Amino acid sequence: METVNALGKPTVLVVDDEKHTREGLRRALEQDYAITIAEDGATALRLLESETFDIVLTDLRMPDFDGLQLVQRAQSVARPPVCIVMTAYGTVENAVEAMRRGAHDYLTKPMDLDRLELVLARALKSRRLEAENVTLRQQLDKRYGMENIIGQSAPMVEVLDTIRQVAPSRATVLIQGESGTGKELVARAVHQLSPRRNGPFLAVHCAALSQNLLESELFGHEKGAFTGALERRIGRFEEADGGTIFLDEIGEIDPSVQVKILRVLGERQFERVGGNKTLSVDVRLVAATNRNLEELVKAGKFRDDLFYRLQVVTVTLPPLRQRGEDTVLLANAFLREYARENNKIISEITPEAMNALLLYQWPGNVRELRTAIERAVVLARGDKITARDLPPAVGAMVQSAHEQGAVPPEQLAKSSLTLDEVERLMIINALKATEGNRSEAARRLGISRRTLHRKLHDYKLEDL
Repeated sequence: METVNALGKPTVLVVDDEKHTREGLRRALEQDYAITIAEDGATALRLLESETFDIVLTDLRMPDFDGLQLVQRAQSVARPPVCIVMTAYGTVENAVEAMRRGAHDYLTKPMDLDRLELVLARALKSRRLEAENVTLRQQLDKRYGMENIIGQSAPMVEVLDTIRQVAPSRATVLIQGESGTGKELVARAVHQLSPRRNGPFLAVHCAALSQNLLESELFGHEKGAFTGALERRIGRFEEADGGTIFLDEIGEIDPSVQVKILRVLGERQFERVGGNKTLSVDVRLVAATNRNLEELVKAGKFRDDLFYRLQVVTVTLPPLRQRGEDTVLLANAFLREYARENNKIISEITPEAMNALLLYQWPGNVRELRTAIERAVVLARGDKITARDLPPAVGAMVQSAHEQGAVPPEQLAKSSLTLDEVERLMIINALKATEGNRSEAARRLGISRRTLHRKLHDYKLEDL
């Protein structure tokens, strides 16, 4: 839910160095919103650090501490507000940059009151959606750091919604996604939101063990079951009784072990390796894979009956390159984490470096981004992360930024077009450059696919 004042109104921080603009916005909005005024960016930042606001409505061009800096710094407060930038014609490039750095939307001066009301309504809706994410994270056991499920892009909102729905049930869950997308975090979230939260959560990384060792790891063994089995060992399924077992990379398991897993799912029974005593367990299974299990079934490498048992509920984690604005959120979160760990004062990621992060494809996904930011924090010479602090492959994206799109942003900024017309052209350019791939176009523009869909509708470009 949104933050409200004593009168029950959503809170808005208006930031502008021009008094007539500040007072005009106050008069236009004070009936429906609780308005706080700041005459410069530094004052606004102090307010953000001491109070909570739903929306920040800020001018871009201000002396000393401008709107671009404020938008980025606003993302690092305890509960980031939704930021909307205000700009006059001729500052298109800065408006686009503000969107990349975390702004939700923008308005042109002089402002149309109908559009202002529409943009604020959208911002509040976004705020409520983010609040749902926060509520979900707060319900998770902090010993597992589940607040690190960071994301407000449409694909991640869908993932979080699925977690919320499936967690209270007994259903088996299959998590699909590329390496580094955070599959174990999702598995822990399912456990922590379930009635089994007070029971054990055990993770087994199936690809890290030989099949003989894996069978013993999962089901245990009796003394003398094989050479080197000098004593009885309790397996992971036994240890997880009353809780959840997470099998990562289940696609790597041999069919002989698959049979025993299938029996546990169906009968909740098994025998230790080398034993004949049947053991009963009450365990929920969550599995994960970065492979296409359906293709493995067709190739005869994975049992079809186990596949059907596993996919009662499937959670598909999107790769980072398809998560739009989440890259900015994650990068800032990792920056805060590693700056604190390394006792360094680093306030922000420069626009050039952030552009590189947005353009890079991230084959290693969130894990690779985390490592890149850790490296950058360690190497940073000042209070900002620059492109030279990033890994070479990521930093090289700075040059690529000048090679994408048919019309460079700096040329658009010098044109006589209105901001809406420029945005329309940038969307057209991005779709042309990606041959109509909307997910990739949204990523290049630094916005979510949902936002792109809305703008295509607004500009009547749905047929592109």
